[in-house]
Amino acid sequence: MSITGSCDFAPEDIPVLTPMLFGGDLSSLRKLGLEYVRTELPWRNMVTLTSLRLIDTSPVSTGQLLDFLESAPHLQEVELRFTTPTSGAQNGRLVSLAHLKKMSINGDRSSVLLNHLLIPVGAHLTFELGFPNPSIEDPPRFLDNLRNLNDFTKIRLTAGQSPYMQFNGPNGKVTMSPMTSPEDGSRLVLGCLSILDTSKTEQLKIDFDNSASNYPPRQTLLRMKDLRTLKLYQSVNPGAFIRALDPSKSSAGLAICPKLEELVIEHEGTLSTEDLIGMAAARESSGAKLKSVRIVTQWPGTACPRAGVLELEKHVLRVRCGRRFADDSCDSD
Repeated sequence: MSITGSCDFAPEDIPVLTPMLFGGDLSSLRKLGLEYVRTELPWRNMVTLTSLRLIDTSPVSTGQLLDFLESAPHLQEVELRFTTPTSGAQNGRLVSLAHLKKMSINGDRSSVLLNHLLIPVGAHLTFELGFPNPSIEDPPRFLDNLRNLNDFTKIRLTAGQSPYMQFNGPNGKVTMSPMTSPEDGSRLVLGCLSILDTSKTEQLKIDFDNSASNYPPRQTLLRMKDLRTLKLYQSVNPGAFIRALDPSKSSAGLAICPKLEELVIEHEGTLSTEDLIGMAAARESSGAKLKSVRIVTQWPGTACPRAGVLELEKHVLRVRCGRRFADDSCDSD
């Protein structure tokens, strides 16, 4: 059954689905799609339902939506778009979606719902969600559901005025925008990485000031054994990451991220190459030689020193250094 209203309807003209639709018995439905309608999802005993699609329906409480999902234990596909719960549910309540194969959620407060769901490993997830300011010391329970995406291959982290996290992998894509202060942004995004399994991550992009973070880069990078590309953009402090990648700075003398091949640093000022050269040399000695280093500075007069580039070339197969807002560069291949 599919019922579609229109976004052009006046509120009083939007279709209303009453509890007595089909006599209140929808137990034979396999697929239910509602768009631009008003409903409180009053129906129960949805034992044959395998597909649920709600788009721009009237707001329902988390409890109402959980009641409905609990009555449909065989759901395989769920799509919720801008149908975000208006309030929380009973603390500790969990509803299992044991047969779920695919879930797509887009909503400002959808993490409120995810805190009450148990999602099976292997389900394909596409989330675009915001969530209230959490404490990493007491992380939101919905992060447990992201453990099902333990094969993240690409991660992008941005903090500042609008913290932003994006995780991509074969089992889906998750975009999270936490409602937190800029001061807590870097701590939060690095803290999330300390919770999730990043052992299969191949590409990491970071754009934030990590200088005040309680989660140093080494702790974040330590489990990324498959990392091949690390890109540090603009506001990030690259020095801490360079030191974390330097085996000589480790008491064990071991190179973390042993498969790392490419390092990209986009920096606003003049970048000292001393630590970078030391790190590259130490990784070469430990058998984890970098294949490519690219340094991009933004303003005239801030390009990396030519002498530093030449020294770096002794330990890296390919070095490129240039300015973003200049026609010329000191690329060296």
